[in-house]
Amino acid sequence: GAGSSRPPGAIIVTWQREAAGVSGRREGSRAGGGQDGPSRRTQGGGAAAEGAMKLSSEALPRRRSSETVLQTISRTFSAPELNKQHGAETGNYSHTGLFARAEELLAKRIIDGDPLAYFLQGQLYFEEGWYEEALTQFEKIKETDFQALYQLGVMYYDGLGTKEDPEKGVEYMKIIINSNSPKARHLKYAAAYNLGRSYFEGCGVKHSDKEAERLWLIAADHGNPKASVKAQSTLGMFYSTSNPKDLKKAFFWHSEACGNGSLESQGILGVMYLYGQGIHQNTKAALECLKEAAERGNVYAQGHLVEYYYKRKFYTKAAAFARRIAENDNIDMLAKITDCLPVYIAKGVAMATFYFARCLQLGLGIQQDQAAAKNYYSRACLLDPDVTSDLELAANHGRI
Repeated sequence: GAGSSRPPGAIIVTWQREAAGVSGRREGSRAGGGQDGPSRRTQGGGAAAEGAMKLSSEALPRRRSSETVLQTISRTFSAPELNKQHGAETGNYSHTGLFARAEELLAKRIIDGDPLAYFLQGQLYFEEGWYEEALTQFEKIKETDFQALYQLGVMYYDGLGTKEDPEKGVEYMKIIINSNSPKARHLKYAAAYNLGRSYFEGCGVKHSDKEAERLWLIAADHGNPKASVKAQSTLGMFYSTSNPKDLKKAFFWHSEACGNGSLESQGILGVMYLYGQGIHQNTKAALECLKEAAERGNVYAQGHLVEYYYKRKFYTKAAAFARRIAENDNIDMLAKITDCLPVYIAKGVAMATFYFARCLQLGLGIQQDQAAAKNYYSRACLLDPDVTSDLELAANHGRI
């Protein structure tokens, strides 16, 4: 189809939610060979982006931040109406019970001709993973409801409840972006973010870095907070991998995203400060970014802090911190919790696991245990072979 081509080294992006597991593909090349030189694990977002980075699609913007459709229904319709058959408070229902009550109420509202109820029922099914039912509901109202059209675009692109049809997904996103209707305004930025990734990947449309960049710049313009921040962070990664690279632009956009709450970009920004990428080297600023990002759950930042402590010979601190990070064994779950990319999480865990193995091997900050060290080295390699190879090379040359 129109999107069959993929340029070598391109970021792999999809609208589909991330699957468990980490990539074993090679991710760029080493730049600089000094003790603190940037490597495939440290290049301002470029390391992951040059390999198998996958960005999750931007979810439908909700009317209120972090609100589920059940919460929307509970807020939109009165509690007595939700509970009139049982006379119970909404809060006393289990999730299943509240879902059943909401489904029943929405079905009645649809019969009464309430236009909002049509979309809410489809969204209720979508959030519960009942994709075929959601698709059927959204199809009924796509001509008059841009939110339904948006969800259909994502579903056709990802093959949720239907056969994958990326061309149709792209078509629906374009309708939203090109619409002059006020009802489409709050969706334009999320649609531009998704469509930019389609052009970058060349899926559903012919590959074009230029068009991807243009759309991401539109999406980054604060029109929809979550989509805009994702676009800003993505631009930071994009400029880290463009040919030629533009690390100053990468730093700018990661700074914008970080200032708007991006946990992903905050960790990357710390690394850029640490190695002077796109900005003058600033260890103090680097540690501020890395520590705050680590406290917020950024595993990539945590891995770099372990490395920093180890190289400064704070071995007890490095070993204890690395041990906690190395216990993470569900990359996909961490990605969902933190909204960080699995490939970056895997790098952070791999770094910590390798340094913990190193501490065990040499008895630094922890009792020496050669057998355990061997086990942790193997685990690091499984998590990210390239990060492990980088660190093994540094160890063999006496740099760590």
